[in-house]
Amino acid sequence: MSDENPPLEGPDFGAGVALADIAGNGMLLGHAQGEAVLLARHGSEIFAVGATCTHYGAPLCDGLLVGDTVRCPWHHAAFSLRTGEVLRAPALGPIACWRVEQRGGKAYVTSKQADAPARAVAATPGQPESIVIIGGGTAGEAAAITLRREGYRGPVTLLSADAAPPCDRPNLSKNFLAGTAPAEWLALRSPEFFAEHHIELRLNTRVARIDTAKRQLQLADGSMLTYGALLLATGAEPVRLPIPGADLPHVHYLRTQADGEALARHAQDARRVVVIGASFIGLEVAASLRARNVQVHVVGLETCPMEKILGTQAGNFIRRLHEQHGVAFHLGTSASHIAAHEVTLQNGERLPADLVVIGVGVRPATALAEQAGLAVERGVLVDEYLQTSAAGVFAAGDIASWPDRQGGERIRVEHWVVAGRQGQTAARNMLGRRERYDAVPFFWTEQYDFALAYVGHAKDWDQVDIDGSLDARDCTLTYRRGGRKLAVAVVHRDLEGLRAEVELERARDADAGAARTVS
Repeated sequence: MSDENPPLEGPDFGAGVALADIAGNGMLLGHAQGEAVLLARHGSEIFAVGATCTHYGAPLCDGLLVGDTVRCPWHHAAFSLRTGEVLRAPALGPIACWRVEQRGGKAYVTSKQADAPARAVAATPGQPESIVIIGGGTAGEAAAITLRREGYRGPVTLLSADAAPPCDRPNLSKNFLAGTAPAEWLALRSPEFFAEHHIELRLNTRVARIDTAKRQLQLADGSMLTYGALLLATGAEPVRLPIPGADLPHVHYLRTQADGEALARHAQDARRVVVIGASFIGLEVAASLRARNVQVHVVGLETCPMEKILGTQAGNFIRRLHEQHGVAFHLGTSASHIAAHEVTLQNGERLPADLVVIGVGVRPATALAEQAGLAVERGVLVDEYLQTSAAGVFAAGDIASWPDRQGGERIRVEHWVVAGRQGQTAARNMLGRRERYDAVPFFWTEQYDFALAYVGHAKDWDQVDIDGSLDARDCTLTYRRGGRKLAVAVVHRDLEGLRAEVELERARDADAGAARTVS
């Protein structure tokens, strides 16, 4: 997904670089031993690490140092400067570390360190004898990998109802659908990776029942599987539009890799597409199909796209953006009937279509949790450690409803990065780490030449401040309620987005500290 051999820039750190050239709590890009290297200063310490994020290859020199960690500017992954280890999704693996010597007022990068070994998990009575993960999305995949990186040596079984291994789901509606990214980029890991890390990946496998008392699963084929600890990461399911014709062969939903591949195949020969749904998925699909020069009509119940999430000004800008690229909008209505070559709207209008994409939202897949008797209310209820109401059972990803320390209420967030981070935290807590899940939510969207990143969670707000210009693709939108900052969206201001994330984290921690003082 990234250039494996980018051109080397900056000074040769093997020959030494003046300490004065590395700003306090700053970074300097250079190279050593034929590889791009980032020097970072934290206090009196100098670290040398790999210069690119292991997710999409973003330049970490454009990111942000937070203590002895570095955060990716694009999708906010975080790495340890000391070990190179992944601290936060969506990074796919650690970054390299080099040894640094300071002498004569200079820093010299000498030799590359061996990869950090997995942490050893002491055998304790509370350690689960085996761990089963239900769900092959990013939460499940991140949990399985984290278990091994944390040193867990017991059996890890990853059960996925999908036919394909865990994939880069955001790419399905973006570059892959646009035809600019090959299918080979979709898999997060090679098939060999799971075998090498002793993770039993079972595809096309559905769970029929959970017995929390016996700690057993009954699979759809009738077989039984015992677990010591269980992670529910069943994700969400597309809302099916209950109208005539919604099950015709040229009608598509987009959730799994199989969905994405089928849609991309059909799009190759399509000339006129109707997208039903004017939220992120629908609009990203529209932009990707326009890249294929397909005629696109977007239908949505709202009167302003994305207004509930981004506000009126941003929503109107996004509509104009699509219209400038040839997309036609039909808002304030929805489809009432789909036929072989047209879609009829509730207002009586008929739109020619040889391909229809429905993206009207998703619902958390909580059926298994409900069957197992877990506490469920618009999601699976978990505590701050992602533990459900049943002992030994955790939940992560789109199904998890957790207590938000910032807003003081339960939230459930359907974002890919959030799911990955929750999978990591759940894995550590299944091993007894007692790590709070309190990461500030993050998501991003790309439509044409427009990229927006969003940190925080603003269910509702009473004030939106815009610094800069949407039309210039250079601005920051700040969402407040009662004067309190809840969320920030940035357009082509990556570093500002990272700083806003840290600010929201500190505000959350201050609130939590104040609450402890009062109690």
